[in-house]
Amino acid sequence: MLIRFGLLSFLSKDAIKRAAYFPPMIRAEKVAFAIYQLATAAILIYMFFLKIQTNPSFLFYTGIALYGIGLLLLTLSIVNFSAPTNKGINLQGLYRLSRNPMYIAYFICCAGCAALTRSLILLGFVLIFQISAHWMILAEERWCMEQFGPEYLQYMKKTRRYM
Repeated sequence: MLIRFGLLSFLSKDAIKRAAYFPPMIRAEKVAFAIYQLATAAILIYMFFLKIQTNPSFLFYTGIALYGIGLLLLTLSIVNFSAPTNKGINLQGLYRLSRNPMYIAYFICCAGCAALTRSLILLGFVLIFQISAHWMILAEERWCMEQFGPEYLQYMKKTRRYM
């Protein structure tokens, strides 16, 4: 949260508004949005009750690596997100490789936390978060097609949704 909103507010006040905006949703997307919000809260709250486990060392080092990679990707995606084109679409940096690098970064970072704490419950919350995020992404893509038209459609054709 500090990276997403702290760094973003430092880089661009306008980007804060864009990051906090959720497009209008239809049917199942509304349910997914509620699940997404609950999963986010569950992840954030549940992590306060967990302890990092250092043994076995393989899981510890895997968790550290995933967490670090996730933070790095999140930081880079935030920097990229803060500087869209004149039309407001992000096409640079990690957004050339994925249309949703922030969601990928959150998943990797939280998966690292699950490995560090050896928590299957946390991993379950992370998976629920990621599945519900997919529905959020579908709503965002529909909104982007309406806002940016053919430019976004071209972007969708050459850039994968995830990786």
